[in-house]
Amino acid sequence: MFQVEKVTAELIKWIQDWFEENGKGCNAVIGISGGKDSSIVAALCVEALGKDRVVGILMPNGEQCDIADSKQLVEHLGIRNYTSNIKEAYDNTLASIKAAGLEPSAQAVLNLAPRLRMTTLYAFSQTLNGRVANTCNLSEDWIGYSTRYGDSAGDFGPVAGLTVDEVLQVGDYLGVPHNLVHKVPSDGLSGMSDEDKIGFTYAVLDKYIRTGVCEDEETKAKIDRMNRINAFKLKPLPFYKPSAELL
Repeated sequence: MFQVEKVTAELIKWIQDWFEENGKGCNAVIGISGGKDSSIVAALCVEALGKDRVVGILMPNGEQCDIADSKQLVEHLGIRNYTSNIKEAYDNTLASIKAAGLEPSAQAVLNLAPRLRMTTLYAFSQTLNGRVANTCNLSEDWIGYSTRYGDSAGDFGPVAGLTVDEVLQVGDYLGVPHNLVHKVPSDGLSGMSDEDKIGFTYAVLDKYIRTGVCEDEETKAKIDRMNRINAFKLKPLPFYKPSAELL
């Protein structure tokens, strides 16, 4: 059984130890989407480092229908926060591709915003003596449900070892507002919920990850395939290394 109290305590200590070794005195910089993962990662960082060392960055792409959720989170935690609208950079990038004589693919359009957000996060981080928090969880990483060099990037990943259900338990334990913890998960890009988009529930995925049990063979095959074809996203950058006799 998941021991939320002990896991949360260990997570907080892990963040403290990581910063002691990799950024003593630095700030945790987090992209605040208004969803569960960024909200809970921010809350963990506040517990570990204190609210004065946690900075939230809100990055709407033009108008964001749920921007109030992001504002609610930073107000709840009492953390410094900045808003940087990526709309102009987004539009200009697409326009530059078209000006080069190409029509951006659907995937290019879908993944551009999260990549611009990560670029923005690192610009803020280097301005604010920060370290960027990755907010992906184990369930999403398992099936590759992230944008390479977008939300999959970061300097440290507090919840990357926890399934969606476990992340929710940590959020409830920390007292993060219920509407943020239990908000229907969505990538904010496609207009669909995560579960509608991937074709199965996180409950089914989490059970399979932790127990190896999946009652539906078709779903099991789909999860295995997604895990296999997206495994490269979590591996270090491959590179050619010449043999010793050639050097």
